[in-house]
Amino acid sequence: MNDKARTRERNRAAVQEVALRLFAEQGYEATTVAQIAREAGVSHMTFFRCFPSKEAVVLDDDYDPMLEELIRSRPVTEDPVERIHRATMTGLGQVYEHARETLLRRTELLLSIPGLRARIGENLASARTAFERGLTPEGEEPGVETQAVAAACAAALSTAVIAWSETGGEADLPDMIDRVFHALRGLPAPEPLSPEDSP
Repeated sequence: MNDKARTRERNRAAVQEVALRLFAEQGYEATTVAQIAREAGVSHMTFFRCFPSKEAVVLDDDYDPMLEELIRSRPVTEDPVERIHRATMTGLGQVYEHARETLLRRTELLLSIPGLRARIGENLASARTAFERGLTPEGEEPGVETQAVAAACAAALSTAVIAWSETGGEADLPDMIDRVFHALRGLPAPEPLSPEDSP
């Protein structure tokens, strides 16, 4: 990663952290882009380099490209749902410890603001596309079977994250995700994942 990319990443993290704090303190609708930029110590223009809109501060993340790559790295001999399951658990292990509170606050906002809740479908579509790409060999188009698996897995993941947020973060998100994928795979109860796949 070059210096420019690192600076953008730092600015993006700072903007999101400040925005989520302001949303909690004074409400989403009452918080302006100008306030967020000022509190984060960046210009108005820098805000829009990081996020195209205020809504994107809540909606956008970098998880889907990561999951796509992790799925590609799994053995192609694995069942497609298992590939997505194990890749998701690996990805969660990489981000959960340091991003747990941010993920919780973003999900709570997504569910509590009508204008954002109406866009949950976009997040589902984005995850579904990442799963399709991860399962499909380079240069090929995903078949209907792959599309169906990807859609089911995206719905399962969304269900687990929403259920977790509704507990106020009291439940264990990795456990909930493991449970929904085991249910999707027709397994009666979660089994321990191998060390390299465990969060």
